[in-house]
Amino acid sequence: MPRDAGEWAAAAVVAVATAGLLVKTAAAVWTAAVQAWPALALIAGAAVVFAGGRAVGSARAARARAASLARLRLTLAEVDALSDVQFEFALRDLLIRDGWTARRVGQQGDQAADVIGQHPQYGRIVIQAKHTKVGAKVGSHVMYQVKGTAGPVHGANIAVVVTNGGFTRDAKHWGDQHHVHWIDRDRLHTWAQSGTPLRDLLRLHPRRSRSPHLRVTRAFGRNTSRVKETQGASGSAPSALGP
Repeated sequence: MPRDAGEWAAAAVVAVATAGLLVKTAAAVWTAAVQAWPALALIAGAAVVFAGGRAVGSARAARARAASLARLRLTLAEVDALSDVQFEFALRDLLIRDGWTARRVGQQGDQAADVIGQHPQYGRIVIQAKHTKVGAKVGSHVMYQVKGTAGPVHGANIAVVVTNGGFTRDAKHWGDQHHVHWIDRDRLHTWAQSGTPLRDLLRLHPRRSRSPHLRVTRAFGRNTSRVKETQGASGSAPSALGP
């Protein structure tokens, strides 16, 4: 802060000079903008057209991909020819075809999840892909792994193991007992080649959602029970309006 009249005068001079410089700078910018507005307008218009073209192109590509996935069919011969990674991407695309929002997540340390999908009615699904030789069988240990991570790690309510081979009898039995769905070669043919939606193949049921009315009714029922208990203990129910 200025300490005397001289310093205050100097500060005032600096402030006036700074204000004058800012005014001159603003005026120069305004003059330049007025003189160059046709070029600026042209650049802005080109940017808008470019952005609009990109948006239209992206939307068109998304619609084309959605239409292509809606018709997606894979024969078992095509599935057998895929690599492990390609098989995971194929399962992702089959989920998308059936109305799921899905992504491939399989990599080292994936904790028994190669594809994760989400559906507004059926919830979250985790798929473990086992691309193998024809005739090979998936054992029970895979079912144990998927069961142990699907819910606790990935937050899924549906767990599925998919293979182009088969499953041992114990793996099927354990999966059926512990709600780990399995899709073997025959079921994969029905899903990928015949086009049967996954919800029908696995007989999935939409998740139940508790309505506010139901929650209020249950809360009222609990309160009624408490009132009865109090009435039985004291001989009269307390009034909701107070004493």
